[in-house]
Amino acid sequence: MSVPPPATPPGRTPPTPRELRGDLWLAAALFVTAVLSTALGSVAGVYGDDAAHGTQWALLYSAGLTAPLAVRRRYPEIVVVAVAVVFFVGVTFRIPDLYVANVSMFIAMYTVGAWVDDRRRAMWVRAAVIVGMFIWLIVTMFEAAIDPSDDALSKAGLFSPFAAMLLIQLLINAAFFGGAYYMGDRAYAAAMERGALEQRTHELEREREVTAAQAVALDRVRIARELHDVVAHHVSAMGVQAGAARAVLEQDPDAARSALLGVEVSARSALGELRQLLETLRTPAGDPDGASTLHLSALPDLVAHANGNGLRTTLTVVGDPVPLPDLVQVNVYRIAQEALTNARRHGGPDAAADVRLRYSDDAVELEVVNTGRAVTAPMRPGLGLVGMRERAAASGGELETGQRSRGGFLVRLRVPLDTHVGAVA
Repeated sequence: MSVPPPATPPGRTPPTPRELRGDLWLAAALFVTAVLSTALGSVAGVYGDDAAHGTQWALLYSAGLTAPLAVRRRYPEIVVVAVAVVFFVGVTFRIPDLYVANVSMFIAMYTVGAWVDDRRRAMWVRAAVIVGMFIWLIVTMFEAAIDPSDDALSKAGLFSPFAAMLLIQLLINAAFFGGAYYMGDRAYAAAMERGALEQRTHELEREREVTAAQAVALDRVRIARELHDVVAHHVSAMGVQAGAARAVLEQDPDAARSALLGVEVSARSALGELRQLLETLRTPAGDPDGASTLHLSALPDLVAHANGNGLRTTLTVVGDPVPLPDLVQVNVYRIAQEALTNARRHGGPDAAADVRLRYSDDAVELEVVNTGRAVTAPMRPGLGLVGMRERAAASGGELETGQRSRGGFLVRLRVPLDTHVGAVA
């Protein structure tokens, strides 16, 4: 299997239209400045009688120095070479400008370092221009040193005024080109850091949006699970009681009346739990995980409710109870409630259920077994089974469900204690 090549790191963000317009304005301003500098230098007698005179020279030289800067961000390597060539020509022919040429050269050199993504090519282009400049500078120094007619500075002595001037020129040029090189590299590094920071900011924003969407989805699932457990349990009981009342309405009005009272009690209980759930959801400081105040201490009441609605149910607690987080207690209670609701709904009129709660050294286990007719497995799990699995996962436990070979259904939950008990004060 071939290994894919490493991804090429992204380069700088392309220049914006505003930056490109800024280059045009910079080139125009430097062109005007170069024309003025050349004209004033000619009047001031820069280079003396050897200077190149004439308006055409000033215009050509100024345009050659500054026009390439208008596209410096688009073609930085070409621009620096073009400006360097014009600079060579201008100094060689003694065009009287001392400042704009240096400024243009600095900007062109800086732009290569700041905008070329291929850092190796940027290094070689700048190194070639710098080496060319210093070779040309050394050649001109040598010519000046052997020119007997140039007596402007004394050449006598080991460290003569002429030698001092040559050293000053070397140092100034080294600082000039070194500064342009360094500042260009720093600008590129800063731009890359800024780009990486912006990319990371965008990624964090996307992650925040995904996290918010996931939180909303989890809240919807939690609310749906709570509503299902509350409504299914009580409405199932109301259905059984209403059916019993209808069956004995004519033969035994007193029994029908008792069944209808059971329907009323179940309705009131359902409304109470729904109101409690809605109040919890509306309270900012409410428990976001449990959304309920149910605890395992309410299991006897749940079993009594099942018995009162026609499902013979027993409760067995094995071991000494240990403190558990509210979330675990709510989920264990709801799983037992859903298991009894399913047993009453699907087990038939002669169904019975047994609820066993075991506390061991390392886990709490809930087992709900009911007898009754075997139920053909549906094409897909009902919402009750899905909710039980979600509650088991939220508690860090494992859920086992399935048909029993001799009829009925088994629900077994095991929640390890080591991950929960330690968190309870």
